[in-house]
Amino acid sequence: MVTVVVSGAEGRTGRRLVAHLEADPSVDRVVRLPAGGELKRLVEGASAVIHLGAATDVGAVLEAASSSASVGAFVYRSSAAVYGAWADNAVPLTEDVPLRPNPGLAFAVEHAEAERLVGEWADDHPGVKVAVLRAVPVVAPGGESWESSTLGRPSSLRRGEALAPAQFLHVDDAASAFAHAWSKGLEGTFNLAPDGWVSGETARALASTGTGVTLPLPDRVAVVAERWAWRLGLGGAPSSASPYLAHPWVVANDRLRATGWSPEHTNEEALVASRKGSWWRELSPQRRQELALGVTGVVMAALVAGVVALVRRSASRRG
Repeated sequence: MVTVVVSGAEGRTGRRLVAHLEADPSVDRVVRLPAGGELKRLVEGASAVIHLGAATDVGAVLEAASSSASVGAFVYRSSAAVYGAWADNAVPLTEDVPLRPNPGLAFAVEHAEAERLVGEWADDHPGVKVAVLRAVPVVAPGGESWESSTLGRPSSLRRGEALAPAQFLHVDDAASAFAHAWSKGLEGTFNLAPDGWVSGETARALASTGTGVTLPLPDRVAVVAERWAWRLGLGGAPSSASPYLAHPWVVANDRLRATGWSPEHTNEEALVASRKGSWWRELSPQRRQELALGVTGVVMAALVAGVVALVRRSASRRG
């Protein structure tokens, strides 16, 4: 009996992967592995384990997989963010590039550490086919993940030339890649991405909800504005994500493609599909202009308020 265990099955990619596996006639049973559940009992008798859950949970999942002699394959979902976003990055990055996750971004650091644990586990279990897929930001129709909305989402506050190139993987392509990695018995590390990439300016235009409102600011000012917008719940990005908006970290998918997998969606198609419907186009041109000016005013007011608060805080500390 072929049993495939999927952790993180409740996520967008996980739900599609489970549906994909359940439709596969070679799979007898699919087990959804809940976080914090009785892992060893659920993994017992499994043929394969596919971990799509949090990077910090990989240790417990590996331990559970070790307890079952039937496990013949382990697939781990990592992130292309482990390469780090640096000004001297090659475009695109290949799997042989050393990992340099930006220290301030826990998401990337945790995935890099999880890859280390998976690598050690693979060395200790030579009979198990272990594959690591480093995925670029995954987007789904009508919604996005934290990764795509923070690391992948082009800033509306930065100048076009200051935006990094970007990649967006359709959730259906992500699910098919993990099913492919298991069914083909892949071993090693593979970048998971669509073909090519798009410029930051193009990504920003495609990701727009239709407002067309951008506020190009000098780089240093944009970073502060994004930070305050994030704190105020107006979008933006946390300071830890700032390097990923400014520096390239796009990857090549040649190695995974060579195994027989291919994406069905382009970066542009994936990004447009994830865009939520907009009420903007239903408004008159005059009303659009009024609201655009209003949004700009709010952003500027928030920025000024943030700078004033920082100055006052600094003054109070000196006093």
